Amino acid sequence: MASVKDEVEVEGVRLTSPDKVLYPEQGITKRELAAYYLAVAGVMLPHVARRPITLVRCPTGRAKKCFYQRHAGSGVPSELKEVAIEGFDEPYLYLEDARGLVALVQMGVLEMHPWNSHVDKPHKPDQVIFDLDPGEGLAFTDVVAAAHELRAHLDGIGLRSMPKTTGGKGLHLVVPIERRYAWRDVKTFAKAVGDALSKAAPDRYLTKQSIAERRGRIYIDYLRNDPTSTAVAPYSTRSREGAPVSVPLTWDEVVPELDPQAFTVRTVPARVAGLKADPWAETAGLKQGLPQL
Repeated sequence: MASVKDEVEVEGVRLTSPDKVLYPEQGITKRELAAYYLAVAGVMLPHVARRPITLVRCPTGRAKKCFYQRHAGSGVPSELKEVAIEGFDEPYLYLEDARGLVALVQMGVLEMHPWNSHVDKPHKPDQVIFDLDPGEGLAFTDVVAAAHELRAHLDGIGLRSMPKTTGGKGLHLVVPIERRYAWRDVKTFAKAVGDALSKAAPDRYLTKQSIAERRGRIYIDYLRNDPTSTAVAPYSTRSREGAPVSVPLTWDEVVPELDPQAFTVRTVPARVAGLKADPWAETAGLKQGLPQL
């Protein structure tokens, strides 16, 4: 049994081995990671609460063995909830509040990948995600240019979009939509948009998964619009060196000088504290219909 020194209570949640290091390069512990999530909970929860989630668990730290967990399983903290979803044999986990975020830290979760839908209507997505993934030989400035081009294309068909970093080398564009479309229709729409850009500029874009063909081009990943192929959540950490975080941005911030590696567990709380408004405030509550393409 763990001694008193081996556990603490954070937001009413039991956190064992709080000084276990999860990011060895920075010395970031479970305790510090829990503090991070409490610092960003107010802006993060609107994007993750009551959504089924896929987890990336790294119980012994980032540099050790990590694994995906899609279903509830056994030994789930009481702060997390379960939902049965038609078409899946096992229930999915979801959270409702900051206590749920801390419970995920207790489980060694370093990445949260929520569905594009909520637990009350899991088969009706409320957003479309485009993942811009640069191939070998491209710089982040190329991703920035691609994001603006995709934004302009979406504007041209009547859709507003929101950008965020991925915690990696790409960018995500998120399009809020009405909750009346099936997953199949949303993915078909996302592919059509990607295909339109790749047809107009085949030297710069592609929608094929082939790694060999990506060199010098940006892969427009439309497959993130599926229950089993999700994208990382806003404000989620990544299980990568540097403890990077996926961060919502305003379009004014998507400039060639943007450094996605500047957003980490240790820098993002200050950013959040200094925000005068949610970067995505202009599209908060926006529900858009998908045009026929």
